[in-house]
Amino acid sequence: MEGKKLVYLDGLRGIGCTAVFLTHFVFAFYYGMYHFQPESCHLPGNLDIAVGKSPLNLLFNGNTAVRLFLVLSGYLLCRGFFLSGDRKRLAASARKRYLRLMPSVLAVNLLIFACMCLGLYQNGPASVLAGSEEWFQGFNAFPPDFLKMLWESLAGCFLFGTNDYNGVLWTMQMLFLGAYLDYALAASLSGKRWRWPVYGVLALLLLRTDFLGIYLGYVLCDFMHTDWKWRKRLCACTPLNWCFLAVGLYFMAYPSAGFGYEGTVWGILPFIFVNYYHVFGVLCFVFAVLNLEALQRFFSAGVFRYLGKISYALYLVHFLVIATLGAWFMLRMEGTLGYNGAGICCLFLTFGVTVGLSELLTRYVEPLGRKGEEFFARIFKKS
Repeated sequence: MEGKKLVYLDGLRGIGCTAVFLTHFVFAFYYGMYHFQPESCHLPGNLDIAVGKSPLNLLFNGNTAVRLFLVLSGYLLCRGFFLSGDRKRLAASARKRYLRLMPSVLAVNLLIFACMCLGLYQNGPASVLAGSEEWFQGFNAFPPDFLKMLWESLAGCFLFGTNDYNGVLWTMQMLFLGAYLDYALAASLSGKRWRWPVYGVLALLLLRTDFLGIYLGYVLCDFMHTDWKWRKRLCACTPLNWCFLAVGLYFMAYPSAGFGYEGTVWGILPFIFVNYYHVFGVLCFVFAVLNLEALQRFFSAGVFRYLGKISYALYLVHFLVIATLGAWFMLRMEGTLGYNGAGICCLFLTFGVTVGLSELLTRYVEPLGRKGEEFFARIFKKS
């Protein structure tokens, strides 16, 4: 692959994080789109259920969106190494990983802690209004403890997936430990002909874990940088890649609820394999994007690239905004605007505030990791 930055993958990552935002907004205020229960519906004629059972559910299919984010992360982690063959680059990336991820996690958790202390979380009463008690009510409904919050921010989420304060932190374990798995594989197996059977065995071992996505993203990156003639012919076959795209979208849009999909276009597929459907769909989709210039141009659009730039911060902060400002707005304005009028306004309000906070985190907090890297580099150099 070319050595240039793949901006369209940044755009795709931005879309994935936006889908996670939409997932949690839908789960909070339009739970019927996920759970297919009439008592949780708010659109005329229970349209919520029809939308949830249609391909439109891809817009708020959080399971797929997270898999997309993990696969893209796995693909990009070692791409620079596959292009350069420089193992020092892998070592440098490994050293920087924690300090790149931690500052924003800590900043958002401090903000969450402050909001909990001030009683700003309104998801409990808002869930009763929305009919989403089953999912939305219980978040952050415990006395805040600063030391526990600090443990989650500095170590717990990275080593054990601890996510009591910020529910989205369950993926940090994959983004952190999974990255070191990818680095180790690249350093030890790159270029060896027998690595592919090893990859197959590892895939089987990781099959029932959430590490599968970031691992398969790495394997895809290795494949795309392997000099096989048949691989090049496969990548150059435009009709086949459009087929990969169609297959990918079909599996990516498989409903996540676990029931109610009978009679839909996914009805022939047993639910028990839902996570594998989503991972397989994401792999087909990303492979198609890597080989189709029309898709690359689309995902390189400025708005998608911007969302990609702030995607990490957006992922971390969005649920806080939904559970505080979004819940408060729905409780305050539902009587004046009607439920759906308040819902539309709430969607734009919470997304706008989320983007604003994400911009601040990206601009002022994420660079702290680089400053920390420079500080420790100076310390180690002196010693």
